[in-house]
Amino acid sequence: MTQIAGAVEALLLMATEPVSASELAEAVDVPVAEVEECLAGLVEFYDSTGRGFELRRVGTGWRYYTRDEHADVIGRWLLEGQRGTLSQAALETLAVVAYLQPISRGRVSAVRGVNVDGVMRTLATRDLIEEVSRDGETGARLFATTTYFLERMGLTSLDQLPPLAPHLPDASALEAELAALADQGLPTQGAVDSPSAPVEEAE
Repeated sequence: MTQIAGAVEALLLMATEPVSASELAEAVDVPVAEVEECLAGLVEFYDSTGRGFELRRVGTGWRYYTRDEHADVIGRWLLEGQRGTLSQAALETLAVVAYLQPISRGRVSAVRGVNVDGVMRTLATRDLIEEVSRDGETGARLFATTTYFLERMGLTSLDQLPPLAPHLPDASALEAELAALADQGLPTQGAVDSPSAPVEEAE
């Protein structure tokens, strides 16, 4: 590892969100290439020494995370209710947005079979989804996941999203719908937000 490793570690430990290599380079007053070399060295060092945490590149920056294999220990240690968890309805709605984005609220309701207005507001409030544009034909607002979503998922890009797991609720139905839309050459968004949507689901 390089001589700046200690300073880089200190900056990352203090950070409350991912920090880019260029920001770290500016802080320690060295070229970006040197910081990138340092980061790669830290990643290798933590892996080889079996530390309980790892350094990941997520979104546009770098951040420390506890390792997946210690999730059960951490989960048992945390007091019930101490974690800000999402409801099952919110998780399923977030999955629909993640895999079909950009997508309208009305389209999400159609896929889920319930009115998701309240759940979508919750996801937007938590900065997991955001309005990105409007459908050119219907004018419906289109939503997509945020960089914060990538950060929380530990991903660099949406290309790293895993295939829909068979055990997820309604996964097979969603996969079938995606296949049908692809066969018909239809877009996966653009439904008008309709006042006649199904009864709203509890958040």
